[in-house]
Amino acid sequence: MTTLQDLTTKALDRRAPTRDEAMAVLTDTHDVLDVVAAAGTVRRHFFGRRVKLNTIINMKSGMCPEDCTYCSQRLGSTSEILKYSWISPEEAAETADRAAQAGAKRICLVASGRGPGQRDVRRIAETIEEIKAAQPDVEICACLGLLKDGQAEELRDAGVYAYSHNLNTNEDRYADICSTHTFTDRVETVGKATTAGMSSCSGAIFGMGESDEDVVALAFELLELDPDSVPINFLIPMEGTPLSEDWTLTPERCLRILALYRFFFPDVEVRLAGGREIHLRGQQTLALHLANSIFLGDYLTSEGQTGDEDRRMITDAGFTIEGTDEQTLPDQRHDLVAIRRRGTGTELPSNA
Repeated sequence: MTTLQDLTTKALDRRAPTRDEAMAVLTDTHDVLDVVAAAGTVRRHFFGRRVKLNTIINMKSGMCPEDCTYCSQRLGSTSEILKYSWISPEEAAETADRAAQAGAKRICLVASGRGPGQRDVRRIAETIEEIKAAQPDVEICACLGLLKDGQAEELRDAGVYAYSHNLNTNEDRYADICSTHTFTDRVETVGKATTAGMSSCSGAIFGMGESDEDVVALAFELLELDPDSVPINFLIPMEGTPLSEDWTLTPERCLRILALYRFFFPDVEVRLAGGREIHLRGQQTLALHLANSIFLGDYLTSEGQTGDEDRRMITDAGFTIEGTDEQTLPDQRHDLVAIRRRGTGTELPSNA
């Protein structure tokens, strides 16, 4: 049987677990504290004790035509959330400035909807210009839905550093979660962002009735996209949505999922995202030994714990907040680049 030391060694060598090894992490084959300790070794190797802070600015809330069952902004939702059209660049910049002064390194501009129109792309460009006037060093991430051809390049030219588009669940069960777009639509949008030269951000939502096999399948599917950051969300069962009664997660389950994704993405920014407060509760500090990045403050339509509580939690757990002058991804990723010296143009055969 594969030991946790074997898994740790593989992760330090950037090799993914097998399906059987991954399943063992999610079950009681290994004690949860042993799992956290093993995955924590990987986290510290690549990221030390740094925690990167990110914040969300909900540029446009509610009134989405998509029917994602987990979302309080979905078509048909009766959730009593804030609903408003696009906020001004000035308002977004004020929020971004406060977040940056509180330690946020990345500002995520999010808007509900199927995808941006050209006017929306211009709004984002104007907002970035306003934000950068006060905080030139922050990373700008955009999360605007499905991208049409050419929009990724336009966003990149506007100053978007990263594009976020989660797969959310694995391909086999995606139709159970959403019917208005497909798993392939999401994969293609992540691909467009990557091809345009933006940093790709794609992750998941857990707590939607997925099995262990689903959790593992999604890890492999995300691995194929090679994202720079992987947000791990835990379902916030909002009243007025189809999943409002899905309260199945436990702190241990959340920790095992986080540990598994650290083994799959050892040198990638694993971000502890929505739902951490209500599902991890007092175990959030243990989660910091697995994730090297968290969202600061509130989410899209629900409130998170205060910035003061987050910063105190990080400090009390023995971690430090990553500054804008520090890079998130480790230098070791450069070792993955191998100059071709075989095949066409050489005397050596290709590896095909």
